[in-house]
Amino acid sequence: MTVAVAIPNYLTGTWKVDPAHSEVGFSVRHLMLSKVRGRFTTYDVTIVTAADPLESSVEARIDLASVDTGNEMRDDHLRSADYFEAERFPAMTYRSSGVRRTADGWIVDGELTVHGVTRRVPLEVEVGGFGPDPFGGYRAGFSASAQISRREFGIDLDVPLDGGGVAVGDKVSINLEIQAVLEK
Repeated sequence: MTVAVAIPNYLTGTWKVDPAHSEVGFSVRHLMLSKVRGRFTTYDVTIVTAADPLESSVEARIDLASVDTGNEMRDDHLRSADYFEAERFPAMTYRSSGVRRTADGWIVDGELTVHGVTRRVPLEVEVGGFGPDPFGGYRAGFSASAQISRREFGIDLDVPLDGGGVAVGDKVSINLEIQAVLEK
């Protein structure tokens, strides 16, 4: 069944991420006290908007060596075999398998591959809008979020703390702010 959905200024086409106006970020609990945030600085995202928004798709490739938490020693540790093993697994990828409407927005269903492991990960998506830019192009904005278990992706280093718990939490929050440009 096709669902008619009105999205103001919606355009069909292929969209490429504008890295200067986008962010691929994450956060994870550290020492059971607070969250540490980070981002990836090198990535490629392609979004295809279809005539029926429910038939749209997204593909992303994130360079794991580009991790940036603001601390070089921590970033090097994240790239190591303890976590991303970035030399062996240089990228994480996401490929959508479907789009569905919810009462609060959209869900993009898809598969995330990290550390050689692929799992289904739904993204909660908010459509920011579609509109012209001052340079004669057309842009679209999206916010997306998900939560994953790093252990489910084979990243299972646990450093126990004396008082209980572990140094780095299992749950990782993923937050995306994407501004994309319509390809001509």
